[in-house]
Amino acid sequence: METKPHATRRLSGDLPFFCGLGIIAWLYVGLILAMVLANVSVVSWDTLVQTWRQPAIQSSIKLTLLSCTTTALLSILCAVPTGYLLARFKFRGRSVMDAIMDIPIVLPPLVVGLSLLILFNKVDLLGAGPIEGWLNDHGMSVTYSVAAVVLAQFSVATAFAVRMMKNTFEQIDPRCEDVAMTLGCNRSQAFWRVALPQAGQGVVAAGVLAWARALGEFGPILVFAGATRGRTEVLSTSVFLEINLGNIGGAAAVSLIMIALAISLISLIRYFTRSESNFF
Repeated sequence: METKPHATRRLSGDLPFFCGLGIIAWLYVGLILAMVLANVSVVSWDTLVQTWRQPAIQSSIKLTLLSCTTTALLSILCAVPTGYLLARFKFRGRSVMDAIMDIPIVLPPLVVGLSLLILFNKVDLLGAGPIEGWLNDHGMSVTYSVAAVVLAQFSVATAFAVRMMKNTFEQIDPRCEDVAMTLGCNRSQAFWRVALPQAGQGVVAAGVLAWARALGEFGPILVFAGATRGRTEVLSTSVFLEINLGNIGGAAAVSLIMIALAISLISLIRYFTRSESNFF
């Protein structure tokens, strides 16, 4: 099959454009690979094994898995109804609500942690002093506890999950629910029997995305939950603690563990969102 002259001219004319796109993209990919290889270069196999066997790091891994999984489940419980509300209904204040949902995404992480700390320790919402004081009086505590780790992760991760679910419901044809309601379903039944089953892929993707976001959370956890070894230490704060101890090799080893988890999660996200046009 012969190539048409005008097609050849168009291809040659577009070549500099495509080369420019490729160079820019590969420069950034190269930076990411260089950062990963930088961690690998300072970690020997023995260092990685020794770091893995440390009781503090094993405790950190367990708490990371527990807190991220709890955060992902809570995020789904919040993101599914919120995403459906924003995607399906027009109501007064909708644009304001939609904008507020983006605040945890754009705020500096330390500000999120500081805001949570002030909320629980300074603000009186219950008429009996600060919230943390009221909780302590009733045998409960949030600040500098495992609950604080989950709440710090949840505050940020849920915003990403909401965006995913809103995008998912917007891509589902609402006429299917309208047909169900004409056949006798009410709005709630149409949601549970029609919309939610169709959004199953998006629900899983939102949960995985929330899990990934929780894994990388650091600032809010450090400020609101602290980094106490064996108590509130997760992998992100383990890196911080190892650096403070001057153990760069140990910090890089923990980073490689997080990179391995991140790659696994990215693969899952790409699998469950392969038919989605975009995340947000």
